[in-house]
Amino acid sequence: MKIYPSITGNSFRELESKIEEAEESGIFEIPLFVQRISEPERREIYNKLKKSSISEIPLVHIRNKMDLWELKFLKKKFNTTYFTIHESGFSYLEKWKGFEKDLYLEMSTDDIVNENVKVEEIGGFCVDLSHYIKQKDRGTIDYDYVYNRRDKSELFQCNHVSGYCPKNKEDLHFVEDKSSFDYLKELPDFTFGEVVAVEVFNNIERQLEFKSYIENIL
Repeated sequence: MKIYPSITGNSFRELESKIEEAEESGIFEIPLFVQRISEPERREIYNKLKKSSISEIPLVHIRNKMDLWELKFLKKKFNTTYFTIHESGFSYLEKWKGFEKDLYLEMSTDDIVNENVKVEEIGGFCVDLSHYIKQKDRGTIDYDYVYNRRDKSELFQCNHVSGYCPKNKEDLHFVEDKSSFDYLKELPDFTFGEVVAVEVFNNIERQLEFKSYIENIL
């Protein structure tokens, strides 16, 4: 299992600043979260990445509006192995034809699993670890969907990891205290994949601190 800080954000500028910070930190391999970024801004991000020293992007969290050319570009240029999607992404599989086994499902926490969600038809799960504990604590069918497949180890390939507040049963995308990751000690081994992407909006320096903390408690 390898844990990575990630390029995250709600805007082009936030992603751009993390690319710059990753370069300054000597990071050449890093996941990318572009699910909140518009198509024109994604093009700018791709151009920024091409000019950067980043050479590997093992995981990309995509949005439903992304076109096939984007997946092809990221896989060819940055050797992306895991493209993570939400449940709604199953309505767009035809658009991403040929990449089905490169797609990995992040379950929501809304207590709804639509009939067209069939994880066996894609690469497997990207278990969002804070979602998993949230689903468990709230007793949702999203939790059951994952847990009932716990014996199919081939489905559990990668992860997102955010903080978690047990009191409010909420995942945290801006983390103030490292103890927000202590819930990870409670999770079963089957939930962890080979690649774990830290999904918080904190800067890269802080994410690296979280990465070290997570590695020490697991």
